[in-house]
Amino acid sequence: MLQIFTSASKYTKQARFIAILWTLLILIGCFMPAKNVPKVDVPLMDKWVHFTFFGGFTFFWLCSRPALNKVWLLSILAIAVAFGCAIEVLQGLLPALGRASEVMDAVADSIGAILGVFIFSAFASVAKRKQ
Repeated sequence: MLQIFTSASKYTKQARFIAILWTLLILIGCFMPAKNVPKVDVPLMDKWVHFTFFGGFTFFWLCSRPALNKVWLLSILAIAVAFGCAIEVLQGLLPALGRASEVMDAVADSIGAILGVFIFSAFASVAKRKQ
């Protein structure tokens, strides 16, 4: 199972497909009009969703080209943070959506992205040691 986290992975195409689907899920979820977003009575649920979206984003994209290369890890992290910030800016610029641009959403995106990199790195380190 740990093979997916090594450069010899046979699952990079599947991981890339999942990463693309996950990215589309983020776009759909973040640009869905506010009136269509289900109301959930859980404190900070919105932040947990952002955290999970971007943790998955970095994790799945890193699995699509598994390498414990610092430049690659930081590149995906930077892309995730920029993507999250861009989404927040666009939400603020598109008032028809009924959504607002929130700095704390971008913070949740960034923290999730960092955690996704750490989780991938942990699995990749274990896989490398077991090779």
